[in-house]
Amino acid sequence: MFPFVVHRAPAVADDLPQRIALVHEWFSPRSTGGAELVVEAIDALLTDLQRTPQLAALVDSESKRANSWLFGRSVQTSPIQHFPYGRSHVQQYLPLLPVAIEQIDLGAAELVISSSHLVAKGVLTGPDQLHVSYVHTPVRYAWDQMHAYLRRSALVRAGLGPLIRWQLHALRQWDQLSAQRVDHLIANSRFTARRIRQYWRRDAEVIHPPVEVERFRWTDPRDDVYLCVGRLVPYKRVDLVVEAFNRLGLPLVVIGEGPERSRLEALAGPTVRLLGRQSQEQVEAWMSRCRAFVYAGLEDFGIAPVEAMAAGAPVIGFGRGGLLDTVRCASGVVDQPTGLLFGDQTVTSLVQALEWFEEQRLWLTIRPEFCRHWAERFRPEAFASRFEAALRQAWSAHQRGCAVGASDPAEMPGLRL
Repeated sequence: MFPFVVHRAPAVADDLPQRIALVHEWFSPRSTGGAELVVEAIDALLTDLQRTPQLAALVDSESKRANSWLFGRSVQTSPIQHFPYGRSHVQQYLPLLPVAIEQIDLGAAELVISSSHLVAKGVLTGPDQLHVSYVHTPVRYAWDQMHAYLRRSALVRAGLGPLIRWQLHALRQWDQLSAQRVDHLIANSRFTARRIRQYWRRDAEVIHPPVEVERFRWTDPRDDVYLCVGRLVPYKRVDLVVEAFNRLGLPLVVIGEGPERSRLEALAGPTVRLLGRQSQEQVEAWMSRCRAFVYAGLEDFGIAPVEAMAAGAPVIGFGRGGLLDTVRCASGVVDQPTGLLFGDQTVTSLVQALEWFEEQRLWLTIRPEFCRHWAERFRPEAFASRFEAALRQAWSAHQRGCAVGASDPAEMPGLRL
């Protein structure tokens, strides 16, 4: 994980409180995705504002790891920290996680910020505290992806289906209830904001997560190979990508590891190579030279496509979810397009997009400088500026609501003379 270094003028934080808590689901070397990058960026922002937060999580195994950004920090944890395999396999305690997060005492904090994709937003706060939650997604496998989750669940296949369904029902109820306790919600994309509205009946501000675009070279010569990068799990739909390239006989490199790898290797034709896990440097090199980056999953935001554009690569992606915020589609009336979106999450739809990309030689039309310039909008400085502004606005409104003497009690109906 790369440290966030935001170059900016010294900040003035007179209108933010001193006592701030920053809550995340868990701090683990197994979790190094977009949610972890966001919580690291928020911590860096608060530190820059001279407001080093009190950290809290269900479990923590990072504060004692020497090469972690959390090394040496104090992290308040839940009782799950001391359960057998709690730190390494926290998700096995899923039914207990809502109760566990509520045991974390943040009563000393004036401002609570949660980075939530499961239960972090459920921490308990009082009426004089402000709780701002950055939501990566409502719980996927409790809501719109429940049926897909149940179809591939080993516990369901073992005969525990009714129990799992009941647990997910209870989780949905708690998820909706706990969302009502948050004072201000921030979503990572318009798609996530729509899901928040659907499931929680709450409105959310949209602030896109930070992407370290400066790490990527975008002026290297391009090969004719296409690239797919991501965890090899069912919902990423890498199988669609592999099947499409099998049909067309175009060269494809797949980078990533996961439970789907053996199935994908059996599915792959002669023009498809699965390289498994690669170093960050190797991923950056492939992004800098590929003809296009292919992405078939339905994502809440999707950092990898933005990274590909930062490396000058066009994105061919599924035209739903977070990619509608991040990819400027060449099929529309758009100046300086950055990719091509296909309409259905099917092999046929992706094949049609790839054929059109090849026939029109769109890698010549979608210029690397277009992609890089657009990706710059998601750099860490942009995230820090927007998130700081959201915090200040929310805190100012909260202070007005809590101010002593903000209203004359004599105006209350029951106390009028």
